[in-house]
Amino acid sequence: MGGVATSAANLPRQPPNGRSPHVVAVVGPTATGKSALGVAVARALGGEVVNADSMQLYRGMDVGTAKLTEAERGGVTHHLLDVWPVTRAASVADYQQDARTCVDDLLVRGVVPVVVGGSGLYVRALFDRLEFPGTDDALRADLESELATVGAAELHHRLAAADPAAAAAIQPGNGRRIVRALEVIHLTGRPFTAALPAYDAVYDVVQLGLDLPAQELDGRVDVRVEHMFAAGLVDEVRGLERAGLRDGRTASRALGYQQVLAMLDGALTEAAARTQTAQATRRFVRRQRSWFGRDPRIHWLQPGPELLADALAVLEAATPGCET
Repeated sequence: MGGVATSAANLPRQPPNGRSPHVVAVVGPTATGKSALGVAVARALGGEVVNADSMQLYRGMDVGTAKLTEAERGGVTHHLLDVWPVTRAASVADYQQDARTCVDDLLVRGVVPVVVGGSGLYVRALFDRLEFPGTDDALRADLESELATVGAAELHHRLAAADPAAAAAIQPGNGRRIVRALEVIHLTGRPFTAALPAYDAVYDVVQLGLDLPAQELDGRVDVRVEHMFAAGLVDEVRGLERAGLRDGRTASRALGYQQVLAMLDGALTEAAARTQTAQATRRFVRRQRSWFGRDPRIHWLQPGPELLADALAVLEAATPGCET
């Protein structure tokens, strides 16, 4: 929550004089303070937050996703939090539809949507002209059967031959995404990465990106992981296990949750689960920085005492007629 000097609870709920951008986004890697800045910006503009963190969509996944408490939300309405059960597989196409419906509703009501999250594909799906190929149940079943038989690494080799860029972006152990990439290639006859066209926004959006030097960000990740375990992550996973977490192809593989499930199975000690969670999160941060770093539309900021003022200054400069 650090980085926003002015308390969100003390900021005005009305937009400033002048014109606000249609949509604001706060994006970037994990542990940079996006959630806190999103609340502060929403209060300053009289807006509401729309979640773009794929794991915060799941009900009950609170501690391990650093989901803001009601008090930390500062009275700002948040949308698309706690909307999916942990047994549901993630769908970017479904998120795109739900998020655009939400954003459109806010715009009709004259409320500034403030989209906050670090799930890069979800952010692009919301803002850009991305169309997602459908699925083929029989093909998907065949690929998943093959995944169970030969393993993710073998399918990753096949993906590397068909689409090297996709293979570079998808971890060799992420069987679900490898299967989806191979399915899209088979259905479309094109590389999976061809589904991501040039940046072409469907909204008037100003994107604020938060980032920090790698060493400082690694330190923040370590602190966050220690806090998660101290705040009851293990108990949270136990409760979600009773709600079907192990049956959730997406939720069960989330950072922290996968490692705690392995700990509960006796495959890891708690210390090892902490260490592996921190290591996996640092790798994820690197991928987030690479993903968002390619988007030339993002205005990059560093957390600090003047972060909110800096963010509002960017919004003013990027929005003709806006006075903050």
